[in-house]
This record gives sequence, C-alpha cells and structure tokens, in this order.
Amino acid sequence: MTDVPPNSDPPGIADDIFRDRFRVFLEDVADGFYETDLKGNFRFFNNALCRIFGYTAAEIQGRNFSEFMDAENALYAFTLFNRLYEAGEIPSEIIWKIIRKDGQERILEISVSLIVDRSGKKTGFQGVARDVTQKIADQQELEASQRRAQELFQSSFRAEQRYRAFLEFLPDPVFVFNMDSTVSYLNPAFEKVFGWTLTELEGKRIPFVPDSEKDRTRAGIKKLFREKVLHGFETRRFTKDGRVLDIVVDGAIFYDAEDNPAGQVITLRDVTARKRAEQINQALFRIAQALYRFPGLDRMLEYITRQVQELIRVAGAMVILIDEQEQEFYIPVAAYEDGKTGSKMKEIRFPMDKGVAGHVYRTGEPLIVSDTAKSLYFYDQVDKQAQFHTKNMLDVPLRIQERMIGVLCAVNKTEGAFDSGDVDLLGAVANLVALPIENARINEALQRAYENVRGLNRAKEQVIHHLSHELKTPLSVLSASLGLLEKRLPGGPDKALEKIMARARRNLQRLLDMQYEIGDMLREQDYRAHGMLSFLLEACRDMLVTLAEAQPGSTRVPEVIQQAIDREFGRAEIPCTDIALDQLVKIHLELLKPRFAHRYIQMEIRLEPVAPVLVPAEVMEKIVEGLVKNAIENTPDQGRVTVVVRTGEKGPVFEVQDTGVGVTAEKQQMIFNHYFATGDAMNYASKAPYDFNAGGRGFDLLRISIFSERYRFDTKMISRRCRYIPSDRDLCPGAINRCNHCSNPADCDASGGTTMQIRFLPSNQVNLACRLGDGKKINN
Repeated sequence: MTDVPPNSDPPGIADDIFRDRFRVFLEDVADGFYETDLKGNFRFFNNALCRIFGYTAAEIQGRNFSEFMDAENALYAFTLFNRLYEAGEIPSEIIWKIIRKDGQERILEISVSLIVDRSGKKTGFQGVARDVTQKIADQQELEASQRRAQELFQSSFRAEQRYRAFLEFLPDPVFVFNMDSTVSYLNPAFEKVFGWTLTELEGKRIPFVPDSEKDRTRAGIKKLFREKVLHGFETRRFTKDGRVLDIVVDGAIFYDAEDNPAGQVITLRDVTARKRAEQINQALFRIAQALYRFPGLDRMLEYITRQVQELIRVAGAMVILIDEQEQEFYIPVAAYEDGKTGSKMKEIRFPMDKGVAGHVYRTGEPLIVSDTAKSLYFYDQVDKQAQFHTKNMLDVPLRIQERMIGVLCAVNKTEGAFDSGDVDLLGAVANLVALPIENARINEALQRAYENVRGLNRAKEQVIHHLSHELKTPLSVLSASLGLLEKRLPGGPDKALEKIMARARRNLQRLLDMQYEIGDMLREQDYRAHGMLSFLLEACRDMLVTLAEAQPGSTRVPEVIQQAIDREFGRAEIPCTDIALDQLVKIHLELLKPRFAHRYIQMEIRLEPVAPVLVPAEVMEKIVEGLVKNAIENTPDQGRVTVVVRTGEKGPVFEVQDTGVGVTAEKQQMIFNHYFATGDAMNYASKAPYDFNAGGRGFDLLRISIFSERYRFDTKMISRRCRYIPSDRDLCPGAINRCNHCSNPADCDASGGTTMQIRFLPSNQVNLACRLGDGKKINN
C-alpha cells in the first residue's frame, strides 16, 4: 500500500463513545468487520474476523493483512488497496484466499472503502470480510452473511451515517422499519428490485403484501418480536408494477442507546428465478410421472388443468381442443375455483377464428391479455354462455410437431399479472402434455369406433331376429289358411289347381325352412345380413306371385303392395305445401286420441304459432302419429306425454316428450339409423297399437328417418334410461301404481324419459324444388 504518514489526529472522545456503542453490535454479526491503517495493519476488528482467520484478537491486532495469506494473494490485495487509495474505485467483489491458524485455506469475499476523517484526509481502510468457502459449494453461506448484515443498523443518526455506505453496498434489498412498521430507510437494491423509492415510502407502510400472504406475514412479525431475529422466512411480495416475487426474509430488531427496541432491519433475497426453475422442473417431472395413469382423456385433462391452476395461481384453467371437421374450438374440461363455472364451460364451442385462442391458432405464438375489456382478440360469447367474467388470460399453443391440436389456457391471475415466467411455465406444460392428449383422444376415437362396430353387429343381429320373428307369425297363418283352402276346394281331375296348390305349399315350406335356418344362424353368430334379407325378400316375392295366380282377377297384387309401401313411407313425387305446424298437430292429435283412449296417459299439449314448414301434409301426419305412438307405447300408465310446437334456433320444432322408460345409451346410437325397435321382439305381435311396450315393427322411426333425408329436416333424440331398470333386460310393470320404486308420477318423471325432436327450416328458406316434388334437390 502507499506509504503515507499515519493519521496525526487521534480519534476524538465522540469516536470512542461511538466505537464502544457499536462494538457489542459488531461482535454479533457473522461477517468480519475490520479497519486498517493505510499500510494494511489491523487496528480494529470484530470477533467474527477472528473466527474467520482462526486467530485470537491479540494475535491479529496490529499485524499486516499479508501475514495471513500467501505471497500471490498478498500482492493481489496490495494492488487493490493501492488502486482504491489512488483512484477511489475497485471491483465490486474482491475474492481473497487466506490461510487460517490451523492451516485451512478459506475463501473470503471482501468489501473495502476508504476511511476519511473530518478534514477529508484518508486515514485507512474499512470493510467487511465474508467467508464464502461454503457458498462456492452450495450458496448457503450467502444467506448466513446477509442475516448477520441486517444487524449492522442502529437507531442513532451517527451510526446510520457511518454504516449507510455498507448497507448500500449490499446487493440484496434492505429496508429499516420504525416500530410502527413504517419505512425509515431503503437501500438502492430495494429500489432496483421492487421499484419504490425512499421518497415514495418514507414514513409509510410498504403496500407489497399479497392478500394470500397476510396471515403468514403477521405470524412472521410476531415471531420476529418474540425471538428478536427471523431467519429464512419464505414468502411472496408485490413489486410496484404488479409482479409477484418469491423472496426469503431475514430480519432483526435493533435497539436504541437505552436498550429499547427502536425498529426492524429486514433483508429480502429475491429467489423468484431459482424457485421458478425448480417449480418448472418439479411440475414437469410430476406431470410426466402421472400422465400414464390417465388412459381416459377427460381424467387426464382434469389432472392437467388442476396442475396449471395451482402452478400459475389462476382462478381457472382449461384445455381448448380443435374439432377439425366442424372447424370449431371446444372445451372438453375446465377447472375453476367455482365448480359450477367449470361445468358450464365444458363442451362450449366457438369458431376457430374467434377469441384469443383463434389468434394463438393463427400465429402459433402464446398471447397474454392483461385486460380483456381492452383486447381486440377477446371473444365474450364464451363468458356469456358460462356466466363468468374473464379479466385477464394467457393462452399457449398445444402443438404436435408442426400441427396444433388446441390451446392451453389460464384465466384470472389471482396475484399480480401474467408475465414471461408464466408463459415459460405454461408453454413447458403444453409441450409436455400435447402428445399424451392427442394419443388419448385418438384412443378414445378408436374405442368409440370399436363400440360402434359392436353396436352395429348387435343391431344387425337384432334386425335378423326381428325379421325372423315377424315372418314366423304370418307364415304360420298362411300355412293354416292354405290347409283350410285345400279342404274347401272341390276335388276332381283339375290337375292345374293341384299344381298351383303344390307350388304354394312348396314355397311356403321354403319360407318356413329359411325362418328356422335364420334362428340357427343367429345362435351360431354366423350370418350375412344383406344376403339373407335379399334371399328372404325374393322368396316372399315368389310366393306372393304364386298366390296371385291362384286367385283369378288378382293380377294387381304387386300394385297394391307398392301402394302400401308408398302409403307407409311416402312418395317422392308428392309436392310440398306450406303447413301451419301448430294447426296440423292440433287437428291430427284429436284424430289420434280415440286410438289410445284405453291408456291412462296424461297428455299435455303446448302449441305455439310458428313459421310455416314446407313438407307434404300426409308426411307430417305420419311423423306426428309415429312419434306420439312411440311415446305412448314406452310410457307406463299414469305417466305423461307432452306434445310441443315451438320456435327453435333455426326454425320450427316439433317435439314429443315422454316420462317413460327411456332408451339405453347403446341403443340410442341406433335410433333413426337402422330398422330397429327399442322393445322385445316377442311383444310385437302380442299387443295392440298404443299398448305399453307394444313396440311395433320399428317402421315408425325408420319412416321418419327416410322422410328426414327426403325433406331435409333434422331429427334428434334426448333420452335418459329409467335408473330403476338400467338395462334392456329389466322390465317396467307398465303402470306407476304397480312400480316398486315410484310412489307417484313425480317419482317416475324424475327417473327417466325421452324427448324426440323434429327440427325444420322455415318454408321461406327451403329450395323451390320441394314445391315441385323433387326432394333430392332441396338445399338446406
């Protein structure tokens, strides 16, 4: 160091008093505090420095710093101190290696500043020596030194002035509270990290405690006043611009000259980046470990959204997937603090070009919306449907290679605002879960396809079984009738008549044989539905022609049959007319009532005037009759059937509701798609129309399905199977007063039921071709 004369001015009495006052304080800190003369000889230091060096105070006092290190480090230290003396500045962090008395080598982080007396003369050096040997290994020593550094503040003005430079040197935020928790001092690091200046906060409380941390903060303050120190207290705090930081708090109570508590010295260490990195790694590991446990898509999405909700601290989180066929977004699962909101969000759909999700889909980039009221991209229709208010949101893409499958969305940050850290975290989660989500979605689609195939196979079996049963009764009647006819025909040499009767018996026997063969094949589960049906129909045609030949003057039998088919299923050439749907339904219901007068069914009729529909009147009558008949036959006595005509979203709606047994989920997929009846085939020929569970032959729904294709209206069924008879094998007694589960109609109403809807377009939106009788040209 520069060789200059020692300070000729001895310390004053005030300095001695000051030194005595703060000696006890300095002895308790973990870091070594030292003062040397300009040659580097120790003239004042605390016990911490003795502990760091491994020598007693007597062994250090008056010795030169170079005696405690090797020659290389001594030269380095001399150079730095000399530069400080000459230029007034040195690097902010000085690393020294010293050798303790026991021979151990320790690494110190040194701060140093010049000591200047009242006349401005440089008299020595002072600073803090911090042992960072352990810090280099695991960064723990830094925390210990900061806790000790907090205790350096005192209430007196002289102490504050002398050690302010030391506090302002610290890289971590430090503030001093008065006893009423108002601010008396902030260091520059606090202003840099949190944004508030001393001018803004002096004499005030710092408004940076989140609501969620207030209880813990009160508990921490109580502990501080009870134990006088606080170490390693983890919490979170707001910055001036609304960000939320994870911090570790160390604090101590300091005292005045009379040894009364004078305030609090608090050090805050920002560990947000470290905790965020740990949080991301832990979250990704936890999610990756858990995903395999959720083969089902919904359960997997529920887990993912809950994780997002907790990780980013938001009120709601959802996965928004893309329906490529419909070009829509849909929300299969949403997690909200309010469970009702999550339920309302589920299955909401909206166009792919709308909303924040639409923008993320177009650009492929995440998007933060800090205020939805000011955003050009926010689509408020989703909020309206869910009856929820989205204030802010973050959307990131769910991407598989170059293809997006949807968006991962977080809404309403509970603390602060969304920031780049949230984008990184949510993006990392999205990258991790995108492929498992797509795999689960594909797996469910394959499973549904498999179940559909199984359902179709069961439907085919039921069709054949149904047709086999349907053939059995008329074939038996024909066989008996043919026997009676043979007995009544006069005998004689009429060989032609004998040939006709023989041919009739032969073909009838063929039909009977086929009917039995069908039963055998059903039991073996080995048949070809289309070929067998074609064969049966061809055989029926042969027999019908044969019988026609046996009856002179009956050559119009095929025409009669065709007329019956046209009557049942409608003719394509029938022209459409404008129909007042409410009036037609009202009139036709009056005609139908006598047919089910023997049933104890409560009939409710709600008919509103609606726009005219364009469909043949006789077709509409068949639709009314078919749906009403189906409802009554599936509703037990004392039940209710409601017939409604109303205006829907796109046009008039005809609706028949019943409180009957309902349809199982498996069979719901087959309604309107197959020659299919919901009841047991053994009941079909044994009961009269409109009887409970009479069932019919399935023609009513098949006919409506044909009409819907021809006249371009939509059919929809909403059914809930009675919970007391969940499977098709379970039977309803047919009357509420005979049911063991329902004591009154209200119980039956709540247990199950079916709604059949026919949804039309108004006649002014239907192509003119319908009026001309060519239903194939109708455009919807």
